[in-house]
Amino acid sequence: MSDRPLIVAEVGQAHDGSLGTAHAFIDAVANAGADFVKFQTHIADAESHPSEPWRVKFSRQDATRFDYWKRMEFLPNQWQELYEHARERNLGFMSSPFSLAAVDQLRETGIDMWKIASGEVNHESLLTKIADDGRPVAVSSGMSTLSELDRAVEILGDSPRNYVLQCTTAYPCPPERLGLNLLAEFKQRFNCRVGLSDHSGTTYAGLAAVALGAQMLEVHVTMSRAAFGPDVSSSLTFDELSDLCDGVDFIHRSLRQPADKSSVSDDLATMRGLFTRSIVTTRAVIAGAVLSAEDLTLKKPGSGMAPDMLPAVIGQTVRRDLPANHILEVGDFGSV
Repeated sequence: MSDRPLIVAEVGQAHDGSLGTAHAFIDAVANAGADFVKFQTHIADAESHPSEPWRVKFSRQDATRFDYWKRMEFLPNQWQELYEHARERNLGFMSSPFSLAAVDQLRETGIDMWKIASGEVNHESLLTKIADDGRPVAVSSGMSTLSELDRAVEILGDSPRNYVLQCTTAYPCPPERLGLNLLAEFKQRFNCRVGLSDHSGTTYAGLAAVALGAQMLEVHVTMSRAAFGPDVSSSLTFDELSDLCDGVDFIHRSLRQPADKSSVSDDLATMRGLFTRSIVTTRAVIAGAVLSAEDLTLKKPGSGMAPDMLPAVIGQTVRRDLPANHILEVGDFGSV
């Protein structure tokens, strides 16, 4: 891949347990121009106690959060189908495992990059297992302290392929809580790539993050603002995802080509002549006359003597008769 910031489209639970919908998300992500499609791999019996409380009680069909995780499970062969579909569409495949069993399953069925959900940052046995795998990792900081992130980065190893993502666990996240200032702090502290896991539900946060040096953007996606699920308010539609991808390309290209104001480039020389000015006579001047300020003005185009020569031209003796509105040349008088 190019060095353009990676754009990760987080499906999360938006498939609502439907394998067909999960496949539809892969196609939509690819069509929008993202680099990775991301899922969450839940194995309810391995990660959750039946007493786990709801974050938001949104599901009428699931009596408990455990029941919801159960309904979100896919079989190993189904995860493999999703992985292969993503690869067919030239997408990287990324997932957050929420148990050691989920790590084992994804290693068997296929994954290109691991994502450590913020609630798993202090799950050291899971981090160690992922570190031993050797594939790149993105760590979310949403619910983590700096000391926990320090420890996670230590376990995962000092790999230039890993990312630490600034994340605020708020759905949707207001602008004053995005924490974009932490991108530079993370880059210095962890000596790795940095990015933003965004829950704002807008394209603005991601574009701002790229301008500040983010090398990965993770955004939730939804088929519709009217869709079912807990993350819709913090997600982008696929039209918005496409706009984000275009915007990231635009900003990345602009940052790769720093401007140089020390000289005027050749392609601007002609335009510069059209928009700048020359020294021009305001009235007819006879040969032998001494030019005064009243004899001269500045007019476009900039094909004659430049405006910054005006102080040196005043007081020069004219060699020949000059008509009014004449664009001055060096040959009209003695050397300047």
